[in-house]
Amino acid sequence: MELKLPPPLVALICAVIIYFLPNYAEPNWVYQSFAVICLILGIGVDLCALWAFLQKKTTINPLAPNKTSALTTEGIYRFSRNPMYLGLASLLSAWAFWLGNTFALLVVWGFIAYITRFQIEPEERILEQKFGESYRQYKQNVARWL
Repeated sequence: MELKLPPPLVALICAVIIYFLPNYAEPNWVYQSFAVICLILGIGVDLCALWAFLQKKTTINPLAPNKTSALTTEGIYRFSRNPMYLGLASLLSAWAFWLGNTFALLVVWGFIAYITRFQIEPEERILEQKFGESYRQYKQNVARWL
């Protein structure tokens, strides 16, 4: 199965890569303003997603989607099927902007591509097997990312 690295660890690896990328611009108030916005959005989205899972009393472990006990479609999950990963992508964007390195946003796109292929797609197969038509309908009505 593709589920090998926890998404927060993948995000941390990406954050380290962003830090060590060459930077050709100095951080300024514009970049840092975008950073603060992305930081607030990322934390907010992640907390809303976590809250929705806690209300359903289902697992938040991304490496054990087979232990999911309930399909979460309320709250922030009405707008995105993967708000936790969206929040991580927003936090990585905040880090890139804070460092003033817009080139590093390519790493964020790499994170999105990796998480989609090696985390989300395997999760979706498991959730579709587990919840059947309910999950298929949810997939049809709600975007994967936004």
